[in-house]
Amino acid sequence: MSIMDHNGGSVIAMLGKDCVAIAADMRLGNQALGISNNFQRVFSVTDRIYVGLPGLATDVATLHERFRYRVNMYTIKEGREIEPETFAHLVSSTLYEHRFGPYFIEPVMAGISKTPTGKIKPFIAATDLIGCLNFAKDFVVAGTASTKLYGVAEGLWEPDLEPEDLFETISQTLLNAVDRDAFSGWGAVVHIITKDKVITRTLKGRMD
Repeated sequence: MSIMDHNGGSVIAMLGKDCVAIAADMRLGNQALGISNNFQRVFSVTDRIYVGLPGLATDVATLHERFRYRVNMYTIKEGREIEPETFAHLVSSTLYEHRFGPYFIEPVMAGISKTPTGKIKPFIAATDLIGCLNFAKDFVVAGTASTKLYGVAEGLWEPDLEPEDLFETISQTLLNAVDRDAFSGWGAVVHIITKDKVITRTLKGRMD
């Protein structure tokens, strides 16, 4: 049993057409023992950036606070909001600093970045537990159900999905994948990030 699987949980982020989605299950467990069905793994960094933190629950709380502090310091020093690409490198450097005693977390990031010309660009990325970045053009996954998420997402994802279609795709992907994983599930939360707003929806899942 890996320490990464101790508390369970899975996160997925997907690209759409001028939008991006990130979703996570709600289960917190002690291996096969269920503890809570409303555990938060996805956090808002800014209005346009969300980060999902699957892994050890204590490190989820620690890293969330550490990222919040560093983003606030960046905003104060730079006098502007952090961009998703910059935040991804901030996450990577924070994890790499602790590579000899790592946090047992594999962050997944999703956001909308603004180009110098004023256009918007959806952005997703993920890292391993020592901060190696993985940029993707379709989807990124992490957590105990990651192998199942890959399989379902490969079959369902299509390029240039509209926000509602993206919501349906990521929801079906997550719910079907966690049904096949004993350490994930018990409902899910989905965030759809567009240039104008963020839509958050809670899904009901199997509770067995």
